[in-house]
Amino acid sequence: MSSSSETAPTPLVQPIVAGLLAAVVGFGSSFAVVVAGITAVGASPAEAASGLVILCFGMGTVGLATSLAYRMPISIAWSTPGAALLATSAAVPGGFSYAVGAFLIAGLMIAATGVWRPFGRIVAAIPKPLASAMLAGILLPLVLAPFKAVGQIPLQALPVIAVWLAVGRISKLYAVPAAVLAAILIIAFTPGEGVPADPASLWPSLVFVVPSFSWEAFVGIALPLFIVTMASQNIPGLAVLGANGYHPPPGPLLTATGIASVVVAPFGAMSINLAAITAALCAGPDAGPDPSRRWIAAATTGAAYVVIGLFAGLAAALVLVSPPILIQAVAGLALLGAFATSVLAGLENADDRTAALVTFLLAASGTSFAGIGSAFWGLVAGLAILALHGRLGRGRTTA
Repeated sequence: MSSSSETAPTPLVQPIVAGLLAAVVGFGSSFAVVVAGITAVGASPAEAASGLVILCFGMGTVGLATSLAYRMPISIAWSTPGAALLATSAAVPGGFSYAVGAFLIAGLMIAATGVWRPFGRIVAAIPKPLASAMLAGILLPLVLAPFKAVGQIPLQALPVIAVWLAVGRISKLYAVPAAVLAAILIIAFTPGEGVPADPASLWPSLVFVVPSFSWEAFVGIALPLFIVTMASQNIPGLAVLGANGYHPPPGPLLTATGIASVVVAPFGAMSINLAAITAALCAGPDAGPDPSRRWIAAATTGAAYVVIGLFAGLAAALVLVSPPILIQAVAGLALLGAFATSVLAGLENADDRTAALVTFLLAASGTSFAGIGSAFWGLVAGLAILALHGRLGRGRTTA
């Protein structure tokens, strides 16, 4: 009797529930950042909504396909740090079409890391303290937003923060989605706010934008977006899989997400990449005791993202009719963990601290020179300081 129960197949409920949870948490905790980022670089409301919709469809399709192909819990997501980079950027000279061109180039560069190994090694050689410090500098303006919102719209911001704190005391996993829900309710019941009355405007629709290309957009958006996505999403995503005993070939995964990024870019979307945070939900014990069946969790996440994409127009509409500072506050709460991790990783090594600190401060400053944003110049300054001190290329700077 006991032996038959021990050999009974693992129920499907646990991986399916874990996969649905990963999709809800992944979307609910960062869709506001994505819409804010796409809008910041010049997208119209329709183009921003289009970008959110196609991202859901794209990462859902790739996640479902790769999980089925490798029978591993390969989770795919959008680049939340990349969206934060865009949210702190200015509109691209020439209009949104140049930002779309930059999205497309970033996708090609991601695909190239999977096809051409030397390119991947160049990316991996970027000193980790500088990559982390650059990301921390990008995130700083957003993580300050909750506190700015308290000063500007206290009656709306304080309840959101209170919900985040209260739910976070019970479960950090649900804290940000709960804050998002609180913000939605506040928006819905605030006079003058709310969702457009025409239901047809909420149905998912795609807007095609012909890409344009410029040197400023490449250096100011494409290159930092590529570096942030690789350093903060793809590399950690592979590490999460490895830590749970899964070792898929990285080349095909990077190629697949890079090609997908190229496909979705003309519809207003930024990079698609390996998931890092939600990947742990699908690859870890929460997805079931049998590691050979956890791929079901990631496949469920992919399918759920496709379904969520049908309602992404509504989510975008909520963001776009909301007070910008309230949306930035919600985004800042979602990014606090990433900011703390980046600061610690950037400043951990005393020998590299000066270079990392300069990178952090310059990236956070918002300084633009020759049409190129501060994230790029922060990285350049940090590399120059490492070179001046004779530390560029040393192994411990990339550890």
